[in-house]
Amino acid sequence: MGSEDKGILHIVVAMSGGVDSSTVAALLVEQGYQVTGMMLRLWSEEGKECSNRCCTPDSVFAARRIAAMLGIPFYVIDAQQLFYEQIVNYFINGYKSGETPNPCILCNQSIRWGFLLNHALSIGADAFATGHYARLMKDPEGNIHLLKGLDKAKDQSYVLSMLSKTQLQKTLLPLGEMEKSEVRQHARRFNLPVAEKHDSQDLCFLGDKDYRDFLTKYAPECLRPGKITTLDGRKIGDHEGLAAYTIGQRKGIRIADIDPYYVIDKEFNSNTLIVGKKFQLGKKEIMIRNFHWINDVNVDKDFIAEVMVRYRANLYPAYIQKLDNNDVQIHFDNPVRDITAGQLAVVYQGDEVLGGGFIQK
Repeated sequence: MGSEDKGILHIVVAMSGGVDSSTVAALLVEQGYQVTGMMLRLWSEEGKECSNRCCTPDSVFAARRIAAMLGIPFYVIDAQQLFYEQIVNYFINGYKSGETPNPCILCNQSIRWGFLLNHALSIGADAFATGHYARLMKDPEGNIHLLKGLDKAKDQSYVLSMLSKTQLQKTLLPLGEMEKSEVRQHARRFNLPVAEKHDSQDLCFLGDKDYRDFLTKYAPECLRPGKITTLDGRKIGDHEGLAAYTIGQRKGIRIADIDPYYVIDKEFNSNTLIVGKKFQLGKKEIMIRNFHWINDVNVDKDFIAEVMVRYRANLYPAYIQKLDNNDVQIHFDNPVRDITAGQLAVVYQGDEVLGGGFIQK
């Protein structure tokens, strides 16, 4: 973004205590905007507050310190109950239904660009800024377009693909045109104490806990032992619970063979883990229900594009077929590995994100 946005005076920055959001706040203050910092207090297991990667006491302290250095107001907004109801339950229920959920996508959609953005607008903010590495562009008709970040190694357009046009219209992404090294240079220039801080990881509410340990406590039925079969139905072993495995996984299956086995599929109703050889991996088609388009894309026409089936995975050429009820069938040129129900498939044309949707079983 730039100061050419004459109608924007007051910007709320979603601060995390990390280098990216802190640098965003500093840059916007330098450009003369009225800036307010806000941070979400998200749910953590009781006694595990210090290990939640998004809002530990240390992170709150760091963000508050940065705000004081910049001379801007800073508020911590309590979203613990909402986060548990909408995100943690989504994570648990996804595994209960045999899928592999991606809670960060839903959190962006409903918590950060839902609850927090609405809170920002309610106090009179004109825009909402974050430290995500992606770009936004408006065309002459006023439509908003979501593009990959300039730093391809840090690009986060995938995780923003489910945001609405209305949400994106109110969003500023000042780091989208920068490399990570440039962001750290700015942080050093501003003498920010977080300039060398390491990047945070996803699944903040797990803290240092393995997701399987979390499910053992909150959804033990996801980890019921069952049989392992080959694609032709032959039993060759026993598994430790379907939620403990991911599509394409090789290690941890514990079946000795000259050629290793890989997880091909998970049959939830029979609690069966289906495995096969490497050459049997991959699918050429996936179904997306209620596909989310950022802008209308030749609504009645099918087209060629590229698809990412997992965060920071490769892009694969595909034919996008539009069906009734806004469903989409994606046909890949070649079999694609690691396609997993519950994960997000995002459609790109060049650098632009056209939209996305969750892969169906």
